[in-house]
Amino acid sequence: MQSEVFITCAVTGTGPGPKKSPYVPVTPAEIAADVLAVAEAGAAIAHVHVRDPQTAEGSRETELYAEVLERVRDKNHHIIMNMTAGMGGDLEIGVDDPLDVGPMTDLVSQSERLVHIKELRPDICTLDCGSYNVGEGNHVYISTSDQIRAGAQATRELGVKPELEVFDLGQLDFVIKLLEEDAFEGPAMLQFCLGVSFGAPPTTAAMKVMADAVAKHHVVWSAFGVGRMQMPMVAQAVLLGGNVRVGLEDNIWLSKGVPATNVALVDRARTIIEAMGGHVMCTAATRDKLGLASAAA
Repeated sequence: MQSEVFITCAVTGTGPGPKKSPYVPVTPAEIAADVLAVAEAGAAIAHVHVRDPQTAEGSRETELYAEVLERVRDKNHHIIMNMTAGMGGDLEIGVDDPLDVGPMTDLVSQSERLVHIKELRPDICTLDCGSYNVGEGNHVYISTSDQIRAGAQATRELGVKPELEVFDLGQLDFVIKLLEEDAFEGPAMLQFCLGVSFGAPPTTAAMKVMADAVAKHHVVWSAFGVGRMQMPMVAQAVLLGGNVRVGLEDNIWLSKGVPATNVALVDRARTIIEAMGGHVMCTAATRDKLGLASAAA
């Protein structure tokens, strides 16, 4: 069991959350406000996407990320900022002609996915570690082995720690190959993403296989479950020696019929960790554990 646990809060994501819950932040001001609030509640890391303020759809605009970062840093220099670098990997294959791509397609190079990271240099950015089917249909998320290697090299050169997003065991197998090649500096940071269709399920067995696979490597891992399995996976991650992620990106309900807020989800995760005898790590301790630079004054 892990006695010292850090909490990541994924505050908004890119899915249809705003259409289902009024508590999912959309504008940079709303996103920054939630980051500041979850920091007060005990989250050491905020995982951030941005959305078009007019449409509420996910965006890759550097200006939106910059506004979120500026608003957060104006009031809090300590919270660890983890920006997604996964936008730009969507491909909707045509039905009759596979090359006649559909409207969900937003497919760009690995370097373009990192434009805002290069400009803003957050503490952490995500690196999705494989391609996968996005539910049923013809929507595919693309992250090839060459793109992953390029992302690993680019983030190393930028001095930004990659959070390695792992959605199934095949992806983890490639991550282990990169670990053995010393592709990452310091302890590698892994996020086990459980319950995303059709990746690894949010179960004890799936998380244990992943945790066991990296046990001999110099890594710090965290995990999350989607939907109603968010909190059970919090408890499971603590038991297996990991850290936890919660937030409205992955789940909009506190309990059946009760809408959640990001703060309420962090509070619930903290309750679970502490009830199990664990301790929620502060931001400074989390920075030290991950090998991140100290917060600027």
